[in-house]
Amino acid sequence: MGLAIVAASVEPRELVQEMAEKAGVTFPMAYGVTRADADLLGSWWSDAHDGHIQPTELLLGRGGTVLGAMYASGPVGRVSPDEAVHFIEGRERARLRSG
Repeated sequence: MGLAIVAASVEPRELVQEMAEKAGVTFPMAYGVTRADADLLGSWWSDAHDGHIQPTELLLGRGGTVLGAMYASGPVGRVSPDEAVHFIEGRERARLRSG
């Protein structure tokens, strides 16, 4: 399908590496995301529990165009892998039809 997955976390490198190894993650994972980074993404930052970024999911097209975004302010409302694949396949079909 020609796509890539990238994740980012506020956690330090060591914790991100440990989690990735335990979960069998094979895609790149950034670490040490700051509040300034979150602000650049338009993410919601919670000041509760010493501060943390709420999940931000972006589907980017060719050239970095944002095709879809999900900004959470709590534990509900994540894009499932099936939904993301369905969306991407639909965009690809439309692109191929238009030539």
